[in-house]
Amino acid sequence: MPLKVAAFYQFAALPDFRALREPLRALCAGLDLKGSVLLAHEGINGTIAGSDEAIDGFVAELRHGPLFGGRLDNLELKFSEAAQMPFQRLKVRLKKEIVTLGDTTVDPTRQVGTYVDAGDWNELIASPDIMVLDTRNAFEVAMGSFEGAVDPRIASFGQFKEFAARHLDPAKHRRIAMFCTGGIRCEKASAYLLAQGFSEVYHLKGGILKYLEETPPQDSRWRGDCFVFDERVALGHGLRERGHEDAVHE
Repeated sequence: MPLKVAAFYQFAALPDFRALREPLRALCAGLDLKGSVLLAHEGINGTIAGSDEAIDGFVAELRHGPLFGGRLDNLELKFSEAAQMPFQRLKVRLKKEIVTLGDTTVDPTRQVGTYVDAGDWNELIASPDIMVLDTRNAFEVAMGSFEGAVDPRIASFGQFKEFAARHLDPAKHRRIAMFCTGGIRCEKASAYLLAQGFSEVYHLKGGILKYLEETPPQDSRWRGDCFVFDERVALGHGLRERGHEDAVHE
């Protein structure tokens, strides 16, 4: 029976994030879940796998249970499947940021770009006056991206600020549409660009994974596969699991 995989995040004030680590680890261990969860002052970010019942119980606890006390009521969540357990172990780690930009003053809960649903993405990126920007790392872009998207050629998301300073200009790039795997990098990147004076910044809600989940292949402007940070390596349309050999050589 295939396992259920949940990718999730939310920017939310968690000043007690250090105290949440062990109860969260115990919750995951009790449900026999494996994967990686990051906790920081700014929120939560993770991908875990387990049985349907275990994943559903975990998500219910995050959203409605006493551990987070209702603070994760706007969780960005995507489900997929794995033929085998895609993680070796369970890791719950404390971080300065749940996605590392290197600027802790950026707060997506206060200011963020305009969300664009997967069903509206094709129309937006077809606009001739918009810059379509892939915010992922270079090796991820090499596996697949949207037609015509700009590759910032960064090795890690922490280099995005440097890329923006060198190559983006609020006076020239008046409309920017950005995307990433699940949406979290774009939330922070869009908040950063708005703070730098860019006036019209859009980002794909739920990221590439949501687009691949909802968009029929015949209507898709995505080319290639979407790299994921687990042993499945890559996913295609319908969030279909791709084998390592297929993902590398197609």
